[in-house]
Amino acid sequence: MSIFSINIFWIHIAPTYYWLAYALGFILGYYFLRKLRFIKETELEDLMMYAFFWVILGWRFWYILFYNLSFYLTTPSEILKFWNWWMSFHGWVIWVIIAMIIFSKRYKKDFFDIWDNLVCALPIWLFLWRIWNYINKELLWMPYEWFLAVYKGWIWYFPSPLLEAFLEWIILFFLINHLYKKRKHKWEIWWFFLLFYWIFRFSVEFIRQPDPQLWYISWFLTMWQILSIPMIIAWVYLVYFFKWYPNEK
Repeated sequence: MSIFSINIFWIHIAPTYYWLAYALGFILGYYFLRKLRFIKETELEDLMMYAFFWVILGWRFWYILFYNLSFYLTTPSEILKFWNWWMSFHGWVIWVIIAMIIFSKRYKKDFFDIWDNLVCALPIWLFLWRIWNYINKELLWMPYEWFLAVYKGWIWYFPSPLLEAFLEWIILFFLINHLYKKRKHKWEIWWFFLLFYWIFRFSVEFIRQPDPQLWYISWFLTMWQILSIPMIIAWVYLVYFFKWYPNEK
């Protein structure tokens, strides 16, 4: 959904709420992280640039691979159209981790400390993303005609994106930042972030419509839930690994 549309000579300008949420999330995240003072300001600027481009790359191609591969195989010209908003959570997690590994090695920083600080700001961006989903009238649930219902196709729907926005901002943001103040190890906060986000998102997946081209993969499970199962197993393994081998972190 475009915020406005205008033609200037031969150039058509039509910014969307999608890119507004994406850009605003990075801007607010940057100012929030700057207050934490965990690295120099110039290093933080480089870190945000790493994350900005690697999020787009990983998020986009993960969606193509797991969510709509048949479409992009038949229309490969659509692959590089990043302005089309379809992307995937797992993609940006994996690729941002890679970006932070590269950043940590380049600047000789502790990877786990960088990751711990970065996830403190992520709920801001997630909140804006869900508000955009609500404005764009997507990821809704069953017919519902009460408070904050979304009208689409002559039917009122339950606003699932607002529920996610509440969980991923009001709950997750304050929970993660509270834990950050009490952390004992440099790997704790990112693990808690991924754990609680997984719990919130896995639960909400049951009360929002799945991707129309996939629908439910296995009876009542969506693609997101299936891809998240090995991730949560890996997170559980890592936390026990660091407890067994504390000198490895």
